[in-house]
Amino acid sequence: MKSVVHRIPLTRARINLGQVVRRARVNREYFILEKDGIPVAGIMNVDDLEDYLELLDPGVKKQIEKSSAEYRRGEAREAGKFLAELRSQRAKRRK
Repeated sequence: MKSVVHRIPLTRARINLGQVVRRARVNREYFILEKDGIPVAGIMNVDDLEDYLELLDPGVKKQIEKSSAEYRRGEAREAGKFLAELRSQRAKRRK
């Protein structure tokens, strides 16, 4: 299957986010979001993203498997708590 890459303005993606995400998930299309013609972010199927991350760092595969298992067991954290943990870890590293 040939990959389709679309370049779209960020404002258009925001207005049509549901459709963009559906197309990325179902059709495995890629979207490059641009602000003032400059690429700033991308949207892709989560399976493709996980594969890409594993290529960059094989340790990521273990992290993905661990977090997926935790989620299935109902051990997911609220976003606010998770972000607070990340900020705390970041602050400790700066010291």
